[in-house]
Amino acid sequence: MTSSCCGPRPGANDAPDIDADDLARMCKALGHPARVRLLRHLADYGDCYFGKLTDVLPLAASTISQHVTILKEAGLIEGAADDKRVCYCVNKERLAQLKQAIGLL
Repeated sequence: MTSSCCGPRPGANDAPDIDADDLARMCKALGHPARVRLLRHLADYGDCYFGKLTDVLPLAASTISQHVTILKEAGLIEGAADDKRVCYCVNKERLAQLKQAIGLL
């Protein structure tokens, strides 16, 4: 009788509530160094960030806006605007889902 060296992992059935397409979308969003830096900056900041993201990266505002859009579409960050400013926050629940899903690979 042969046995496999790859038995079930503990917690392997505790898959997060995201499917393969969703996981791929989040991974793709982190596929550019600028987006990783933006997400890391917002996560390190902790609270909602009200500053200019052009102060975080040496990129044009339009380029940063495109990167922010991709991170928002992946659900990794949230943003809200009022009359005078824009607020950006990390979606901590979504980031936790990503970490859990990556850990199960």
